[in-house]
Amino acid sequence: MSPLKGFFNSSVARKFWMAITGLFLVTFLIVHLGINLTLFVGPELFNEASHFMATNPLIQVMQYVLAAGFLIHIIMGFKLTMQNKAARSVKYAYENAAANSSWASRNMIITGVLVLVFLIIHMKDFFYQIKFTDSVHDDYVLVTSLFSIWYYTVIYVLAFVALGIHLNHGFQSAFQSAGWKNSKWKGLMQTVGTAYSVLMAVGFSAIAIYFFLNPVQ
Repeated sequence: MSPLKGFFNSSVARKFWMAITGLFLVTFLIVHLGINLTLFVGPELFNEASHFMATNPLIQVMQYVLAAGFLIHIIMGFKLTMQNKAARSVKYAYENAAANSSWASRNMIITGVLVLVFLIIHMKDFFYQIKFTDSVHDDYVLVTSLFSIWYYTVIYVLAFVALGIHLNHGFQSAFQSAGWKNSKWKGLMQTVGTAYSVLMAVGFSAIAIYFFLNPVQ
């Protein structure tokens, strides 16, 4: 195996790329939540923020970097899952799984797939509509009108609960895989990871629930 191939295909390399892309996506979520919170301020600020995100040259470049990050994260996640399953010659991992690992760590692929399915729906309803059609004249109206639909709000909230669970384990694993976690910082990373995952799940869900209960006229 060549050094370059090993840098992408070894187990350690896959965990490293999962960690780096995961931390990159963590940063994106903070920015995304910040923009979405402007919905509470009113249509003018949200539409202004949305227009800035849609027209700023640097952000236009970064959206392709973000897409690449998602793809790498997803591919490496599936490869690691298949690799771990293939490495099990016996079913010892399932006989006492709860005693050896958390539910979140055992089901990262499930929560990841749920988030991926939601992401596809989300891209169709928001990104595609805004970017590639002429039907959207007010981003604020588009977002808040979707939150007035009960089943969309339910799907949205459940997706971010799944994301929160995924993040809670993934945040800590990312630092460990990247070599930035040791016994000295373990407690702090667990606290920060849990706080971050709860913030993301509650923050995004609260927006959807608020506009469902208080539809924009």
